[in-house]
Amino acid sequence: MKKNAVLAGLALFFLGFAWGQNRRLLDISGVADWDKGELDISLSLDLGAAGLKLPSGRIQAEEIIEKEYAVLIRPFLLALKADSSSTLGDLVQRGELPLEELDRLSIEGKRIPPSLSTDLSRMNASYSIGMGAIRALFKRTQRPVETVRPVMPVPAADYSGIIIIASEELPVHGRNTRALAIPCIFPKIHDTEMKLIYDRSMADPAAADSEAGRSGGRPLVSYASEAAIFQPGPSGLDERLAKLAGPKPLRILARGIYGQNPTDLIIDREDALLITSSENNRRLLRESRVVFVLNNSVLKVPFDG
Repeated sequence: MKKNAVLAGLALFFLGFAWGQNRRLLDISGVADWDKGELDISLSLDLGAAGLKLPSGRIQAEEIIEKEYAVLIRPFLLALKADSSSTLGDLVQRGELPLEELDRLSIEGKRIPPSLSTDLSRMNASYSIGMGAIRALFKRTQRPVETVRPVMPVPAADYSGIIIIASEELPVHGRNTRALAIPCIFPKIHDTEMKLIYDRSMADPAAADSEAGRSGGRPLVSYASEAAIFQPGPSGLDERLAKLAGPKPLRILARGIYGQNPTDLIIDREDALLITSSENNRRLLRESRVVFVLNNSVLKVPFDG
């Protein structure tokens, strides 16, 4: 742990130098697309500035992009919101996430092979990293924590998914202000009595990964816009959400938000009881069949170098 923290500190110290050296040759841009559940990155190498000429320089250009990609994307990964109080960079510095694991994830992400621009002056490449794959870096050996069952359960139907709508500004708990909820890797759900209903300790990554059937598995919470939950069809959901939340999702209006970063949602106690009173509905939490519907303005966060 201490070794990881030292490595992280050194990496962050030298990052500015490495970035300054590389940005003369490479442009980087991208977007944290929480709706799609991916971090999409584009790299573009100026062949002239790199002293490369075609056709002989093509292979060298591809090698430069491959070599520098993980270093150049690192600051954007480290800046991602991990939870209501931390970024991924904070977790690396605290030794909770090995920096080398984050770099490995970058390298193993989906990749579109490099190609030349139409004027043959640049070499371009694109990469994609799934939010579910970031979640999977935080491996746990213990079983998921059981969601607290109410002393007096209420009658509750069995639902196929949980959708919490928080697309407008909401009151921030403990502050005299309102704000839009924002996405993160590990959000939480509280009820209006501020009892914890859901966090990452209650989800079973193995169950979600098996069900998802794809590398990296499912994010702790999937994010969507309002348009995705008002579609024609029995469930009213678009195709992606219909696969996740099923034909009979429980729809809940958030009542507030919580956290230093406003990432955690607060729901009515009555709605929380509908989830916690039923074994089937508690299973939805374990399998991460949870959707936060947020404002369009927070679902795509661009960055550039």
